[in-house]
Amino acid sequence: MIDGVGGERWIIEGGRPLRGEVEVGGGKNPAVAVIAASLLCDEPVTIENLPYIEDVRVMIDLLGDLGAKVSRCGRTVRVDPRTVCRSEPRDDLARALRASSYLLGAMLGRWSQAQIPYPGGCDIGDRALDQHIKGMRALGAAVTDQYGVIRASAKGGRLAGAEIYLDMVTVGGTINLLLASCRAKGQTLLFNAAKEPHVVEVANFLNSMGARIKGAGTDVIRVTGVDRLHGTVYAIIPDQIETGTMMIAAAATDGDVTVRGCIPTHMEALSAKLLEMGVRVDDHDDVIRVRSTGIRRALTLKTQVYPGFPTDLQQPMTAMLCTARGVSLITETIFESRFKHIRELARMGARAQVLDRVAVIEGVPELAGAALTATDLRAGAALVVAGLMARGSTEILNPHYIDRGYEHFAEKLNALGARIIKEGRREDHAKAGA
Repeated sequence: MIDGVGGERWIIEGGRPLRGEVEVGGGKNPAVAVIAASLLCDEPVTIENLPYIEDVRVMIDLLGDLGAKVSRCGRTVRVDPRTVCRSEPRDDLARALRASSYLLGAMLGRWSQAQIPYPGGCDIGDRALDQHIKGMRALGAAVTDQYGVIRASAKGGRLAGAEIYLDMVTVGGTINLLLASCRAKGQTLLFNAAKEPHVVEVANFLNSMGARIKGAGTDVIRVTGVDRLHGTVYAIIPDQIETGTMMIAAAATDGDVTVRGCIPTHMEALSAKLLEMGVRVDDHDDVIRVRSTGIRRALTLKTQVYPGFPTDLQQPMTAMLCTARGVSLITETIFESRFKHIRELARMGARAQVLDRVAVIEGVPELAGAALTATDLRAGAALVVAGLMARGSTEILNPHYIDRGYEHFAEKLNALGARIIKEGRREDHAKAGA
């Protein structure tokens, strides 16, 4: 067996129903975007409720590498962007995560020029920046994309508002164009904009600094450019995908879990599908309770842009459907390479095949523990869910993918009754568990 990064592996003893209460952390997707957006400010900003995850650490390091003064105390980070002295982030840091692309819009909007290596992140399919670049050109930027480096500069020294029609709904593109346009001269209209909660979060953060953005959460966003942005103190919303993964894990293990500190309205697409399967879901205020009824029906499911079923929950949901009664059809419309976990689930006895962008899953009575390898963040979460469900012991290599987006995931599951043992952890993980 080939060891994962640093020889890390998680060993899961399956067959234990999850029971109890769990608190979700701050959202990964809004956190990395808001950290990048802080570069647009003319004064220091304070960001609260940041999750302890790898992607947040890398984004903080990116700002520090550019020259910003960044200090962290627990879940709170203070960013002073006035000391930024570089216009190009370090290559290895930028390629470590997809969200480094937000530096393009932030730096272009603030300093009228930017240069970034092509961003990295999980290999889940084509995530081209063509819509980002199209929008920035409409705002009056000269943009080149050559030899793995994107360079942009505002013609005339400042971006100018424009009407931008996105050819497809893109969360990253919508956020990047909000960043680029909020300090542009005049008004920008962004059509076919993404409606995801973290798009709204970025707009709210920018508005808290004095930006003038209306319509976030709809498909038309209006941005009136301002000359400067003032400091703010802002708290990140709860993580939608961590909430959903905990809900799925509770149902998959025939458990009874109360998820606290979440936003139930963000979870309506998942809650509807769990109810359709036969799972009981109750919510009020910032609490969702998921209880198994012993029934698990097969589903037809299609990932869609918000408020549809999120692509980031497709993989954990697929793991649970491996033991649902009947045949499930899962259509992935967002990322074409998001079924890599299927071959790993087959090692556990799952009956599944992928036909283009559709996974056909015939439910089996149970899964059996096996040696598995995580290939990306959400695939790693899916394998954890499968391991929790399975009979016997499951070994997961490359768990560093999971650390990119889930805060103390194994520890939270263990507090609910799971048994997950981490072996060969990196030094920072070992210290956290000491």
